[in-house]
This record gives sequence, C-alpha cells and structure tokens, in this order.
Amino acid sequence: MSALTLDLGTSATKAALWNDDRLVALSRASIPTSHPRPGWVEQDPNAWWESAVNACAELATRCDLSSVRVVGFSAARETFALFDTSLRPLGPGVLWSDARGASNVLQFGDPDEFRNRTGVVLNAACCAAKVAWAAAFEADRFKDARWILAPRDWVAARLTGTVCTDVTLASRTGFYALEGGPPIVDSTIASRLPPVRRSADVVGYTSELGLPPNTPVVIGAGDRGCEVIGAGATPMMPMVSWGTTTNLSAPTSGTIENLPHAAAVSRHPTTGYVIEAGLSASGAALDWLSIVTGRPVDALWAEAAGTTPGANGVISAPWLHGARAPHWQPDAHAAFLGLTGACGPGDLGRAVIEAVALDVARCCELVADTSARLTLAGGGASNALWREILAASTNRRVVRRAVDDAASVGARLLIAEALGEAAELQTINSVVEELEPEPQLVERYRELRERSDRALETLLSLERIALAD
Repeated sequence: MSALTLDLGTSATKAALWNDDRLVALSRASIPTSHPRPGWVEQDPNAWWESAVNACAELATRCDLSSVRVVGFSAARETFALFDTSLRPLGPGVLWSDARGASNVLQFGDPDEFRNRTGVVLNAACCAAKVAWAAAFEADRFKDARWILAPRDWVAARLTGTVCTDVTLASRTGFYALEGGPPIVDSTIASRLPPVRRSADVVGYTSELGLPPNTPVVIGAGDRGCEVIGAGATPMMPMVSWGTTTNLSAPTSGTIENLPHAAAVSRHPTTGYVIEAGLSASGAALDWLSIVTGRPVDALWAEAAGTTPGANGVISAPWLHGARAPHWQPDAHAAFLGLTGACGPGDLGRAVIEAVALDVARCCELVADTSARLTLAGGGASNALWREILAASTNRRVVRRAVDDAASVGARLLIAEALGEAAELQTINSVVEELEPEPQLVERYRELRERSDRALETLLSLERIALAD
C-alpha cells in the first residue's frame, strides 16, 4: 500500500512517499520565518499550507501520487495562529520559540505546580502564556477568532473540513492536564480550542494535494512523539534528535506521580508519556553561523571536522532561543567564549556542535542516567562528526537507523495502527550502525565538559545579574 506522510516542521515541510514498508522518496519545501521584534518569531500561516502543496508537487515530479491510499502527519508543536469560522488566518503564526508571553506567565500560578499538572515548563515561550498574551494585547483579533490552531491542525482541517488536534499536540499547550480530559483554562480560551482526537484516528478524507478522491487522513502526532516511535526509543535508549533544535526524549509507562521533575513531559502517541529535554538551537545555530560567516552549512560541518576536539579553545552557548534544557533560563543569550585571532569558522562550528553534545550529556544525567545507548533522529543523524562527538561526550553507544527522518517513520507507523496493518519498526527502519565511544575522545570531552561547566555557569550568572539590573 502506498502512503503519504507530511512532517510540518519549523523551517520546512517534508513529504514522504511510502510503498508498504519502504521509503520511496522524500521532498521538502521551506517555510520562511520572520523576527519582527526581539523575542518575537512569526510565520505567515498561508506558508504552512503552501509548503505542504509545494512539497507534494516536488514529490509528484518523481513519484506517482495517484497510488496513495492514505495520508498522515507529524508536526511541530506549540506554534499557533488564530483563525475565523471560515478557517481564514487572522494574523501571523506565533512560533514555539517566540517569547512574547513573559508578561502573562504569572497568571498561570506557581511554575512547579503548573509543570506537575500539565507537563509543560512555564516560561515566556510557553504556548499558554502566548495565547494569553494574544487575548490581552490583540483583543479585537482574538474576539474575532473561532479557532486557535497549530500548523498541522489547520492543514488537516483544510484537507478534510474537520477541525481537531491530537493528544500529543494538546499536551504541549499547557491547556490540559497530563492525564487528559477537558481544557483546564477559562472558557474564553477553551471555547476556541479544537476537539482532541487519538493520534491514530482517521479524521476525514481528502482529494487535495494531487491525491486520489476520498483519501483517508490520519491526524498523526507531534514530531517528538513520532520520532520516539520511529527511532525505536526506550527508557534505556533515549532518542536524540538534531534538527532546528536538539531534543533528548524517552518514552515511559510510569504513573504521573512518578514522572521526573527535571524535564517536560508530554503524551505518547499511543500509550504512556514522553519525557523531554528540549535544548536550544542546534541546526538553527549553524544556519545563523552560515549567514554571518558566508559559509554554507555543509562547509561549516566539513571545517568543524577538520579542527581538533575543543574547537581551538572556543566554548559556545548556542542559546538563540534562550537557554532551554538543562539550564532553563529562557532570557539567556547566545555567546562564544575564548575567541582569539587564530579562530576560524570551523572552530565556531565545532564549538556549537560540541556545546549541543555536552548539553545532551547533561540532560542524560537528569532524565536517563542509567541508559547505555542513544538512538538518533533528524538531519544531524547522517553526519559522522555529530555521531562521533555525541558518543564521546555522553560516553554512550550511538544507534543509527536506515531512515534518519524518524518523524516520518513515526507518522507511517501511526497510519499502520489506524488502518489495522501489521507494521514492524525493524522492517520499516532497521538499525544500520551502532557506534562505540572512542576512549581517548571520551577522556578529552570529560576534560572539556569541566571547562564548559564553569564557563556556562559564569555566563548564566552574568545573565541573571543583567536581568536583575
């Protein structure tokens, strides 16, 4: 059976065609992002739909989409826009990394209680705080809004005419208790939230995007949940995804009372929960470095591989979206320390990669200290340098599967569940490499970790002092 999966990410939409258990082709279409003010990150909602159309059109130049029998989704979470009763956008999309909700955080009460109740870390970038900001500071637009929708929810509604979301996206908004149930916010917001469905539900049918008439649409799940199942993550083998950001995630079947308090928690696409330690910019940091240095990203990776561990003395804090896990200081800023005239773009690139890997190591100690392996997802999984640095920094074996785009694999597995198909992860996405950490590099990165710990703590302290002033 041919299936189409659409992964609506932060910077691009990816369309993947599957023939039974085999990935036939993958295409992508970019989504422009704007930063109209410091801390604000926006997209045109129409670009979400256009990216899906363009990704499918590019895929159709290489494949016959008339054979597709079902379509399903993976999606970035915590991004939203306001829409009227006709599903027309009423303003820009506010991205997950946008921090305009600072003035509305206090209305949600104690951050620890909020985290325990919803699984969401309460800060200026929290979806609930930003929706509250829209209700307070864009009151006329909010009054005209019928729906508060994520990009996937809007695209699925345009395909099927059915407005809904799924449990994994709902659990990242801060509007629901972790165990589910109705929204736990006032009716002004609750009345504008879409109905919540299971991730493996067929929610309607479509003839759009060049697909055959009445093609079933499976709502799918958030990118993190899809990656966890698509990469075969377990409590003892967390998933590390390198994309726009990097994320350490592990599934758990534990009770809510026994979930860790050192990270965010979301609903799993099928059963249980996902423990999440979402880092700051990784791929986005290299994209930014590419712009300011004039070097293509591929060239930065190559130059980073050509410099020595330790990046010629450079330490990076790649906090373009604030310091997220494991530091949780959202007002912190990105920085490079230890620069000299001998440093070049390759050193800066390697410093970013090493900083991300060391933060993954710190997150492992918080939420997965007894794990012996990490399973990879995202575009970075294909890069040998990332795999080598990650293995050494965490002192864990690193597992790579045949399809790095684990989010699309997860969407394919949810399609199989929705249709009652027998689908095995090992058949769809087999293990192709298991890399052992190199002992000398492990020792080198242990030394660098100590230097990095001291530098980042000093930097975070300075940021706290500056904020206090």
